[in-house]
Amino acid sequence: MVLLNYSIYKHPDSEKWVTFVHGAGGSSSIWYKQVREFRNHFNVLLLDLRGHGKSKPVFKDAFNSKYTFDSITEDIVEVINKEGIEKSHFVGISLGTILIRSLAEKYPNRVSSMIMGGAIMKLNLRSQILMRLGVIFKSVIPYMMLYKLFAFIIMPKKNHRKSRLLFANEAKKLCQKEFIKWYKLTSEINPLLRFFRSKDISIPTLYMMGEEDYLFLPSVEKVVAAHQFSNLFIVKNSGHVVNVEQPEIFNQQSIAFISNSL
Repeated sequence: MVLLNYSIYKHPDSEKWVTFVHGAGGSSSIWYKQVREFRNHFNVLLLDLRGHGKSKPVFKDAFNSKYTFDSITEDIVEVINKEGIEKSHFVGISLGTILIRSLAEKYPNRVSSMIMGGAIMKLNLRSQILMRLGVIFKSVIPYMMLYKLFAFIIMPKKNHRKSRLLFANEAKKLCQKEFIKWYKLTSEINPLLRFFRSKDISIPTLYMMGEEDYLFLPSVEKVVAAHQFSNLFIVKNSGHVVNVEQPEIFNQQSIAFISNSL
């Protein structure tokens, strides 16, 4: 069993749960601008994905097997099962949105709604070239150098600097070996995203995308146009990490969406 590090904030009256899922290289600390506001309305669950933040293996070889989206999704399910959370709203950022959608496919009865910040629904040609270069050099170049390069390409503007620094500081807590395990997940991404784009899912979904998220916004716009249960809110003056760059708007829109969901 691999039990993730997590924190819970109980609301005295609300029965609704909101579970936050960060992206690769981050940790639960990236939600620091959401926690106070969300806990005023809902029960809140924050977790650190395997190898991130304070999540450490329960036994020595727990994280030594190959990482898959299925296995990482099961980590999250283990936590909500342990806490007796039958159903939750899920809020994710970047790669965390892929995990949330994966969980919704396997356990749709456990997901009340999905809020997908900086969602990844397709890797364009530039992204795919970047990933292939990373595969070639991941064992040679220090992982922080690669990570900072990726962060700069995804979040290139001056107003994205805070997000880049936040993720870089969190990524330093990973080791080279752990980074490589997560990086190998990229081999699963394209077929998985192709499936997600082609199949609508009857769970209320809000995509929160920065207008400057040039790598990922175009594909999300196409998905929302084709999927009945999806909505899109474009955040002005924001790049990929919308919850950090425009937290007030992110919180307001997300809380309203969850409050109006069953």
